[in-house]
Amino acid sequence: MIIAIDFDGTLVEHKYPEIGKEIPFAFETLRRLQQDKHRLILWTVREGRLLDEAITFCRERGIEFYAINRDYPEEEKGANRHYSRKLKADLFIDDRNLGGLPDWGTIYEMVTQKLSYEDLMRKYEEESYHDTPKKKGFFAALFGRKKV
Repeated sequence: MIIAIDFDGTLVEHKYPEIGKEIPFAFETLRRLQQDKHRLILWTVREGRLLDEAITFCRERGIEFYAINRDYPEEEKGANRHYSRKLKADLFIDDRNLGGLPDWGTIYEMVTQKLSYEDLMRKYEEESYHDTPKKKGFFAALFGRKKV
């Protein structure tokens, strides 16, 4: 798949124009996705020096993107005037996603198992339904309803 990934708020905490702290497991997950032969595109509002800093930051963590703010590496800026500037990606990972950004373990599970968010929630509900009943906590035991 071709996966477009935002930078600020997605790979690092949102501190724009500075670079925030790494989001836990973001770069480990990207490396795994690349090992799985997915093409990663950095898709960010950063330009110029700020973009160069982000690229260097990612490169220092072992991530080389297939393309940056374009569909493919050779695409020339301004040469595609008759097309939308929306990237042609199979998946977009962005902190501005409806519902926010899942943790990177969940993102990897969704990508590798081709699960939608709805599929994943259904899976978790089924797993929790089949779990053995857990011992009630102190307050639940103290204030919980008694069966009549």
